Amino acid sequence: MTFAPERHMIRLDRKPQLFSMRVAALIFQNGHVLVQRGTKDSYWALPGGRAEIGESSEETIIREIGEELERDCSVERLLWSAENFFAYGDYAAHELAFYYLVSLRQAFPFHESDIVHRVLDGIEVEFRWLRAQSSTLLEHDLRPRFIADRIEVLPPRHEHLIVREGGIDADALTKETL
Repeated sequence: MTFAPERHMIRLDRKPQLFSMRVAALIFQNGHVLVQRGTKDSYWALPGGRAEIGESSEETIIREIGEELERDCSVERLLWSAENFFAYGDYAAHELAFYYLVSLRQAFPFHESDIVHRVLDGIEVEFRWLRAQSSTLLEHDLRPRFIADRIEVLPPRHEHLIVREGGIDADALTKETL
């Protein structure tokens, strides 16, 4: 009998501090980008989730897209790695994040304004397409905000960012192109 190793998400909860490693996908269709949110949240984020110990960031995004969207995907390239510092409820959060340009191998429902998919992932998560324009993403409170600021011109090569928002030196951003 073979036992699968226990899975452990990379998340350290030491209230009032929180650290996690997240991997997210930029998936485009018809001039729109796919976004997700918990049904009780007021903000949107890119599809993805927490990395697991022993898993590369590329393996994480492939797994997350499979689990949440029930699709296979191709990872095209890493756009950004970011050290995100933000307020999250009672926490001062520190997130190490990787943002990949990803293509789905199978068709995915598209509608310009409606929810196109829902999944139960501990909480109910809904997905929709938003026009890939800074103004639209800012209007819908896409987080982290730097994505809205950069969505219209993706970097030609990987950028490393240090982002402080949400009550923690909100306008500070440092960029290092690797």
